[in-house]
Amino acid sequence: MSILDWFRRAPVEKRSAMSGFTAELMAARESYISGRRGIAELTATAQSCVSLWEGAFSLADVSGTDLLDRRSMALLARSAALRGEAVFLIRDRLIPCSDWDLRTRHGKPTAYRVSISEAGGGTTETALAGEVLHLRIGADAAAPYYGTAPLKRASLTAGLLNALETALAEVYENAPLGSQIVPYPEGAETDMTSLGRSFRGQRGRVLLRESVNVSAAGGPAPAVDWKPADVTPDIERSMSVESLAAARDAISGAFGVLPGLFNASTTGPLVREAQRHLAQWTLQPIAALLAEEASEKLGSKVDIDCIGPTQAFDAGGSARALATIVQAYAQAKEAGLAPSVVDAALAKLDWK
Repeated sequence: MSILDWFRRAPVEKRSAMSGFTAELMAARESYISGRRGIAELTATAQSCVSLWEGAFSLADVSGTDLLDRRSMALLARSAALRGEAVFLIRDRLIPCSDWDLRTRHGKPTAYRVSISEAGGGTTETALAGEVLHLRIGADAAAPYYGTAPLKRASLTAGLLNALETALAEVYENAPLGSQIVPYPEGAETDMTSLGRSFRGQRGRVLLRESVNVSAAGGPAPAVDWKPADVTPDIERSMSVESLAAARDAISGAFGVLPGLFNASTTGPLVREAQRHLAQWTLQPIAALLAEEASEKLGSKVDIDCIGPTQAFDAGGSARALATIVQAYAQAKEAGLAPSVVDAALAKLDWK
């Protein structure tokens, strides 16, 4: 048997096509890592909201541990805003993890395999759940051990914002903004070319064409034929500006930021209300989740306050409340009430 016959009789090696279960697993893994949010997170609206999260967490007061320093808090806030979760390996300091995989029991993580970014290449470590600080926001009941980012929870609006900004960028880049078509009487092609080249610049240039309304005797063209025609696209009729504003407001709301904060006519009281709304209803609950996780993993009671350092409270209302309390104490003293009775009355109002 010759060598050619041996090659002809060799078994054919079969490989699975990239459309089966393996491909689906790879796509799911890629979706988990990247988030599949498009590039809406690169817009200025999303980055402004992420910066607010990052700034508030870096200013937060942390008591009970020295591991949650301001650098770690800023990294944690940015990761939570863009990925919906943040994982730190607990050593002599908190080490941020770029990727992770976990094992669960009864829906609770028991072990992690984390990837740590290094300048010369990443490393991988395996750690128990007690060695890992894992913050999750927007967790679903089907997967309580994973978090979801605000942009992933509002993927339709994020896709609209991305599409609108991309479309407007292409319009301003490629559309003939400010361009005009000017009629020109019959003449040599070289003359029209030379005259057309004399108009310098790409934006707002004048385009030339021959006149079609010329009399048979070769007279001049009618005056109506010499009116220039503007070829600038009518963007206003497409409602793109209004749609872009609505998409930006919706994305701001998804991050817990009042849309009025980015309005051009915003006043000081609205800015303070937006600041209080963001700190009280979005960031402080996340800080409470982080404090609970840190208290469980670090072995000491950890408290995190985002409202006080960011001044996200009503100073005027606090002053009025203090004046009311002092006046109530004075009246109680005049009435001869015992301090315990006054304290009990204030406790019913949740004034501790």
